Amino acid sequence: MTPALEPLRRIAAYALCADSDDRVLLVRASPRSGTPGVWSLPGGAVDHGEDPNHTVVRETAAETGLSITVTGLRDVLADMRSLPHRGVTIHTDRLIYQGSVRGGNLYDRIGQPTDLARWVTLDEAKGMPLRPFTATALGLPAEPIDLRPDEAPDFPSFYAVPGPDGLHRAQRFAAYAVATDPGGHVLLTRVSEGYPGAGCWHLPGGGTDYGEQPGAALIRELVEETGQRGRLVELLGVASHRDAASLGPEGYPIDWHGVRAFYRVAVDTPAPPTVGDVGGSTCEARWFGPQEIAELPTDRMTEVTAEAMRAVQLA
Repeated sequence: MTPALEPLRRIAAYALCADSDDRVLLVRASPRSGTPGVWSLPGGAVDHGEDPNHTVVRETAAETGLSITVTGLRDVLADMRSLPHRGVTIHTDRLIYQGSVRGGNLYDRIGQPTDLARWVTLDEAKGMPLRPFTATALGLPAEPIDLRPDEAPDFPSFYAVPGPDGLHRAQRFAAYAVATDPGGHVLLTRVSEGYPGAGCWHLPGGGTDYGEQPGAALIRELVEETGQRGRLVELLGVASHRDAASLGPEGYPIDWHGVRAFYRVAVDTPAPPTVGDVGGSTCEARWFGPQEIAELPTDRMTEVTAEAMRAVQLA
């Protein structure tokens, strides 16, 4: 049954909030949702061009009546679930943020995708039906509540559709590496001609495949783009960038929104870089020494690369 379902992708952001009694904030899916009666972290889909930090604040307020402040990024997860009654299979990239409540009052909702919001202890949560990503975020065993497709459907990592203004738009989730060797060299790739940012140095990585976890996608992309084998060390952050009229190999403007998770990656046994995906968006890969990185002008780096370098204090 599931292979006939239409594949969809989305990016979503959620809040993990605790009160002074170590209770966590959860919301219940209503009969309007695909999993009625199941509890999850508050949050929802990232609108086109929206920073996920803003999404999680907006969605938490709408679902719970509480205003929160984002205090950190906890995790990035991905999952697939099939909704036969809607005729779709959905891959969701989920950004889990730590949040702190700054005011408001809990309220219940009628006729919305979620209908209840409650503070619950972890012991209480253990006895509740939880969405798998919520159980994982809480450190609890994940029960098989969602119906998963037998295999991931074919779906491009880049998919542009006509927007309400007639301009094509695309939202893509990607994973990138701040990859270093034992000597402190940093691995960068250069963007090919004909692609946005052509000629600039970029972090190795790229769009994740349908059904793929961000970490696994990044290690795969590292091999394909540079010939290096690395290991994930830590999640560094998430960057959100919009180019309202990006020009790429498609040959027409696209309202582009990229949400990118970047990780620290260790390459324990570095090798001379080789680009395996010849003819793609990467034309060169190179190891940069610490001093070279410090002296590399920001206009020769893509925006997400410059942001990542600042985050790890390499530039």
